[in-house]
Amino acid sequence: MSELAKHNSHHATHAFHYLLRVRYFECDAQRVVFNARYGDYIDLAVTEFVRAIGFRDVLIDGPFEYQLVKQTIEWKLPARFDQTLDVAVSTVRLGTTSFTIAVEFRIAGDEQLVAQAETVYVLADAATMNKATLPDDLRAALTRGAPGVIVDHASCSPR
Repeated sequence: MSELAKHNSHHATHAFHYLLRVRYFECDAQRVVFNARYGDYIDLAVTEFVRAIGFRDVLIDGPFEYQLVKQTIEWKLPARFDQTLDVAVSTVRLGTTSFTIAVEFRIAGDEQLVAQAETVYVLADAATMNKATLPDDLRAALTRGAPGVIVDHASCSPR
């Protein structure tokens, strides 16, 4: 069983949440969210997670960058135009220079899993782009996460 699967039951209730509304152009010919858009959604949600844990200035405009090195996504149900996605984000693994983020997608207000993903990032020195060891304060913030924090870019009640 993967770390993501083990983490799922704890993940949704103890995670950071990012809400976004599915826009028409993000849907495919079958009128569901195009599979490649989930990578975009993960990027948005992880950026907001980084802000929520207090590391925006360090990881976006500061001495470090985080680079995606592996991403797996598993789809369960379709998401459609104008639905609000609730994207739960939490850290599932920390390495010496890397960290792994789990993401779960649900339609806001519904417990059914739409998709789940696991993304591995490597920390890099922003000047040299060489791998960097996770600093203790970043390690602690990633471990703590931002449980209960919700960033609502959908600006709506769950549908």
